[in-house]
Amino acid sequence: MKKNYVSNSRESVRMFKNDFLEGLSKIHFSVPLFIFGPAVVFFIYRAILNDITPAAFIGYFILGIFVWTATEYVLHRYLFHYLPKSGWGLRLHFIFHGVHHDYPRDSKRLVMVPSVSIPLAALFYFLFSLLLAKVNLYAFFPGFILGYLVYDMTHYAIHHANFKSSFWKKIKQHHMLHHYDDPTKGYGVSSVLWDKILDSDFPKKK
Repeated sequence: MKKNYVSNSRESVRMFKNDFLEGLSKIHFSVPLFIFGPAVVFFIYRAILNDITPAAFIGYFILGIFVWTATEYVLHRYLFHYLPKSGWGLRLHFIFHGVHHDYPRDSKRLVMVPSVSIPLAALFYFLFSLLLAKVNLYAFFPGFILGYLVYDMTHYAIHHANFKSSFWKKIKQHHMLHHYDDPTKGYGVSSVLWDKILDSDFPKKK
């Protein structure tokens, strides 16, 4: 594979001179679980309080997970891999995603930091609230958040775990090809679904 990275060390490269900003740019992989795990439980509880039917809950919950897979793909492909031309734009790109490609095994920069994930979650909640009735939103949003948690935990595990099952090995290989072979393909991390649908999957070897 091509060397499309600077270092494979688990150590973190310094990004900011300011210690406070530097601290905000790093996170232990378990932190999203403690922030968003309770949020999933809270919204499920709110859905139950609003007397949602089991069928409606299951349907909207699964829809939330499905919408997350599309959101994950769109964010990764069209936002994180958008290369601006200005100097400050390139700096922002490095902070948000470029650093991960340069240092793919940096253990403190593999899941989304709360200073980004919490505002994004609030924004998505507001957008979905414009489209869904509250009772349905309370079932949909925990599915969406669970999808995000699966993505974050999968991303960390891909870079630091040795999988035994063929399913997870394929997921890992897909993401490793994105990092070490061709970063213009393989934008799905927790799922290869949208890469197959939108023709950004890696060609099968004959």
